[in-house]
Amino acid sequence: MKKASLWTIFYEFLKIGAFTFGGGYAMISMVERALVKKRHWLSDMEFWECIALAQALPGVFAVNMALYTGHRINGKKGAGVAAAGAVLPSVVIICLIASFFYHLRDNETVQSIFTGIRPCVVALIFAPGLKMLRKAMQSDPVRPAWVALLIALLVMVLICGFAFSPVYIIIGAMVAGAIMALGRKPRHSRKSQEKTKSK
Repeated sequence: MKKASLWTIFYEFLKIGAFTFGGGYAMISMVERALVKKRHWLSDMEFWECIALAQALPGVFAVNMALYTGHRINGKKGAGVAAAGAVLPSVVIICLIASFFYHLRDNETVQSIFTGIRPCVVALIFAPGLKMLRKAMQSDPVRPAWVALLIALLVMVLICGFAFSPVYIIIGAMVAGAIMALGRKPRHSRKSQEKTKSK
């Protein structure tokens, strides 16, 4: 993977930060388009691993994602400029709203604009969710695909139906994943054993 210039990294994340509505999860589609399909800075699998890591780490999801991808592209400096580009538009917009546009919060036109944005935000979050589920179903050759779907449905029921805290779900998933990883033999060792048996 070729290193990109710091300005290019900053510019790409500045665009993402400027046109993301609805929080960090709504930026997943834009980040994928910019980093995977357009710039080819990350492979498809690396991108979804980045999403999983950014979700598991504490802190703001968008910042975690920018830090990780920026570091993958151009080290510590890349991480810094990626995070700066991602948060700068939000900081500027919030400062402008607080300084000049606070009295417009009850304006009917402004309310109508945000009402129109809300369904788009739902779609921007829902679409990457489906992609993540599909990747989870395809990435594990050991367990059948329906296991990933069952886990996703169970988590949804726990959060929506029983108001279960996502914190405990994330911790439980991390512990379960670590246990399964420790108990599973590496792929290369399995292949070597298969070759030995065939001989």
